[in-house]
Amino acid sequence: MIDSLMSQFKGAFAENTLRAYRADFKVFSTWCESNEIDPLSASATEVASFVEAQAQHRTTATIRRRIASISTLLKLNNYPDPTRSPEVILALKRIHRQKGRAQKQAPPLTRDILEQLIAVTGQDLVGMRDRVMLMLGYETMRRRSELCNFRFEDIEYLTRDKVGIWLRFSKTDQYGEGKFIPISSALAAVIETWRINIKVDNGYILREVTKTDRIKPTMRPSS
Repeated sequence: MIDSLMSQFKGAFAENTLRAYRADFKVFSTWCESNEIDPLSASATEVASFVEAQAQHRTTATIRRRIASISTLLKLNNYPDPTRSPEVILALKRIHRQKGRAQKQAPPLTRDILEQLIAVTGQDLVGMRDRVMLMLGYETMRRRSELCNFRFEDIEYLTRDKVGIWLRFSKTDQYGEGKFIPISSALAAVIETWRINIKVDNGYILREVTKTDRIKPTMRPSS
């Protein structure tokens, strides 16, 4: 079922978004099957019951995302969308009052912490890569997936001391208009040292390094 629902979505959404849609609808479908409900024709009352069942084990942020995924899949496949009904809205409001809407935030990477992390990186290829990753993350403040998508050819030297890097695509820039992010000359130098040592001219900046120092062409955000 999920394959047929998502068959027309490829290319219209980012891969991470498609994975989230698939995972969220699978959770909903499994719950529906256990309650003998057709997920494609679930009523507003039944979706509200799904919300209440999820509230026992999941955060409000996860539940809101799952309801949004269900809504998108149903609407874009021309099925009735019960997620905007009063029953579901009220169910969401109830769990928000019970559990709150706040999400856990990761502590920020401060300059002091950055310097401490850089101080313990090695002088080998992994250490070089990690210094690039730490400084690039600190200066651009981008998500892991976005950091892994930066390429050497995205770096632009405006003057000798003014350097920037193009963010070609991001979660908040679905149409790839791009954003130019200033970076320090120190970061540019660290990236250039890394590029020279791995002997490449272009392609992804962040790359996996194997135990035998083989450089892979990419680096997964989960690495």
